[in-house]
Amino acid sequence: MDKKTVCVGMSGGVDSSVAAYLLKEQGYNVIGVTMQIWQSEDPMAVSNNGGCCGLSAVDDARRVADRLEIPYYVMNFKDDFKKYVIDYFVDEYKNGHTPNPCIACNRYVKWEALLKRCMMIGGDYIATGHYARVIKLDNGRYTLKTAKGIAKDQTYALYNLTQEQLGRTLMPVGDYDKTEIRKIADEIGLAVAHKPDSQDICFVPDGDYAGYLEREAGLVSVPGNFVDTNGNVIGRHKGIIHYTIGQRKGLGIAAGHPVFVADIIPETNEVVIGENEDIFKTRLVADRTNLMAIDRLDGEMRVMAKIRYAHKGCMCTIKMAGEDRIEVLFDEPVRAMTKGQAVVFYKDDYIVGGGTICEF
Repeated sequence: MDKKTVCVGMSGGVDSSVAAYLLKEQGYNVIGVTMQIWQSEDPMAVSNNGGCCGLSAVDDARRVADRLEIPYYVMNFKDDFKKYVIDYFVDEYKNGHTPNPCIACNRYVKWEALLKRCMMIGGDYIATGHYARVIKLDNGRYTLKTAKGIAKDQTYALYNLTQEQLGRTLMPVGDYDKTEIRKIADEIGLAVAHKPDSQDICFVPDGDYAGYLEREAGLVSVPGNFVDTNGNVIGRHKGIIHYTIGQRKGLGIAAGHPVFVADIIPETNEVVIGENEDIFKTRLVADRTNLMAIDRLDGEMRVMAKIRYAHKGCMCTIKMAGEDRIEVLFDEPVRAMTKGQAVVFYKDDYIVGGGTICEF
């Protein structure tokens, strides 16, 4: 049987670098690919971008490919990234939501666009350095199992992948923890062995999302009213793009005790301010759903759900609430559900499915 060819998405970091090494050791024909997604033509601006977007990422990935003696390409995905990630990010903030652009990037750019391009150059699979494991269940469906290094598990941000994508995906670092990955990189002499992990959204490296929306996307921040949970005006805000559910700092409200953003209402340009108990909810509805471990949800199902990447999860009951909507009833109140964020369902350490929080 001929050796299969795998295109590894290389960000210049240690995880994707070791992924390429492990797959080569397993006998695959490995091709390294870095996705060029930066929007600016200004070399200085491109150089300053963090994570997988900067020129330094290309330089690091190319050096790793040379060290591993594998072919290496830089592919242009600028238009895909603009359409599926940046435009989505801007639109969600306009609607008073707090989006997760990494989830959109994974689904539509790192998988859909990259997989299509790699198939064109003879690839059988794509691979990444994500901490997750692709498994095939007894029912024939693919899903993702949490990584061995659970502290680094990245399945939450990958819940939206399709069956076709999962069937052509390899994730070799999911069987290791981060310490083991860095040790392997050290042992084989990779210069990126101790390179720090990127933390922020790659196209907003300074973490100032509102500033980015105003500066780069031309989104005008329109001041409006802070209101309490009864609708009474209690102050003025500087524009809904500056706030997210559960936020306490930077509100500029002298209440004499901590208060929090409880809701954002784009239709009236209002930010609702409440007490701590007002940001705990037991019910949400998600749309834009993707079922991974099952092809349909009949009746009720008991699962553990995470409402954000760092959430430890809470037991709940889920059921369909329309053609593309799932209702989630938690066993206990959950803090700061946020419209636009993902809710992801787990059972026995694998993903059942997930969706985008649209109502609570």
